[in-house]
Amino acid sequence: MSALSAVLAATEGEEEGGWANAYPIIPHPAELIAGFIFFAIILFVVAKWVVPQLEELYAERTAAIEGGIQKAEAAQAEANAALEEYQNQLVEARAEAGRIREEARAEGAQILAELRERAQAESARIVAAGEQQIAAERQQAIVQLRADVGTLATELASRIVGEALADEARQSRVIDRFLDELEASESAVADGAR
Repeated sequence: MSALSAVLAATEGEEEGGWANAYPIIPHPAELIAGFIFFAIILFVVAKWVVPQLEELYAERTAAIEGGIQKAEAAQAEANAALEEYQNQLVEARAEAGRIREEARAEGAQILAELRERAQAESARIVAAGEQQIAAERQQAIVQLRADVGTLATELASRIVGEALADEARQSRVIDRFLDELEASESAVADGAR
């Protein structure tokens, strides 16, 4: 069958079958009206029950998302506040640590000064005690030396003079005179050295 014969058959069918055979793509007017009625019913049902459900779900979802965003922003603001507070506390802690270090240094310097002062006082006390002890020992040595020198001088004088100096009064006078002369000669030597 050729294309020409198909067109002829369609035109013949139009005469025999009417509207449906003449335009097979265009629906029948009754089907078209029924389609519009069913479309309107489905549109009404969708608009009345389905769309509000979808709108409600959409609103809940939007609220949940916005609430989540607000919660996240609130949590972020709280975290920023906590971070700022932490940083402030850290600055205060560092300042406090610096102050404590300075106080410790000052206290250490004060303790060191007190220890030096105590050590100097103890050193002065020890030196004074040593000087006193030296003076006492010197005095004791002088007394002992005088006694020994007196005895030696008496023996020597008795040998030289030939008389006995057994008398204590005479012996004491001789010793005192000898020591006075010795001290005078020491003074004269010390004055001459100056």
